[in-house]
Amino acid sequence: MNKIPSLDLRDFLSEDPHRKEEFVQSIGQAFQEIGFCAVKGHLLSDELVERLYSQIKLFFDLPKEVKTKYEFPEYSGQRGYVSFGKESAKGSKHGDLKEYWHFGQYIEEEEKDKYNYFPNIHVDELPEFNKVGKEVYEALEKTAKYILRALALYLNIDENYFDQYIKNGNSILRPIHYPPILEDPKEAVRAAAHGDINLITLLMGAHGKGLQVQHSNGEWIDATASKDELMINIGDMLSRHTNNLLKSTLHRVVNPDRELLKKSRYSIPFFMHPISEMKLNVLESCISEESPKSFDDITAGDFLNERLVELGLLKK
Repeated sequence: MNKIPSLDLRDFLSEDPHRKEEFVQSIGQAFQEIGFCAVKGHLLSDELVERLYSQIKLFFDLPKEVKTKYEFPEYSGQRGYVSFGKESAKGSKHGDLKEYWHFGQYIEEEEKDKYNYFPNIHVDELPEFNKVGKEVYEALEKTAKYILRALALYLNIDENYFDQYIKNGNSILRPIHYPPILEDPKEAVRAAAHGDINLITLLMGAHGKGLQVQHSNGEWIDATASKDELMINIGDMLSRHTNNLLKSTLHRVVNPDRELLKKSRYSIPFFMHPISEMKLNVLESCISEESPKSFDDITAGDFLNERLVELGLLKK
C-alpha cells in the first residue's frame, strides 16, 4: 500500500450489511498496513469547518501579549494556548515551529467531580471562538465513535466496546498555526517525526502541504486529504492495545519549499483519548504464538503522563 486509501463513512452508517462489512474490512486493513486512512461522509459540515478556520486565524493573528494571557503552564499544555517552540517530538532536541490552542472535553456540571480535567479557557476577544470550537469538538467526537465501532468489529470484539471508555474521555481538539518561516530554521521543522499518543486522530484537511507518513519500507509518503475528507490515523494507545496489529505510524510536517516558507499553515487535529482509567492491556484476541504480548499493562492516564513528560509539557 503506497498511498493513503480513501473511504466513505456513510457505507458504515448505511443499513446495507455488505456496505458496512466492506467498510470495516477496508479501514481495518488500511490501519493494519499503513496506519492512515482518508474518510469522507463524516459528521463535520463544510460550513462548520470554515467557521472554525476563520476563528482560529483571528486568534493566532492577535498580538502576542494577548495570546500569552491564555497560556497556563500549570495545565501541561492541555488547555488554552501553547506558544511557539514549546513542544518537541519524542527524542528531538528542537522545539517544533508551531503554536496551538487546546479545546478539551465538555462535562455536564453534575458530572464534573468525577473527572480530573482542566477547565476550557474562554477567549474574551472573540465571542464566537469557544462556541464554534465546542461544535466542532462534538462533531468530531461523534465521528470518532463510529470509526472505533468499525475497528471493534474488525478486531472481532463487541461493536460498542470502546463506547464505555470514550464517553467523557480526555479528548483534545488542537487548532495549530505553523507561522511563516522568515529565518533559517536550521534543524527544526514544523513538526518532527512522531507518533500520536491517543487512540485515533482525526485531522481536518490541512491548509497547506507538508504532512508526510512513513511507510514500513522507510519511504515518506505525502498525506493530503480532499476538502471533504478527514485524515484519520492510529495512535500509540490503540496500537499498544491491539499488540501493534493496528499501526501507529510515524508522521511529520516538513518545512515547505522556499517560496512557501513565508506563508502560514493551519491544521486542526482531534485527538480521541479515552477516560484515564481505561486499561491499555493488550487484547486477548490480539495475542497468539506468532504475536506474543509485546507491551506491559498500563492505564491510559499513566501512559499519557509518561508521554507528556517526554514532550516537555509535564515536569516529573
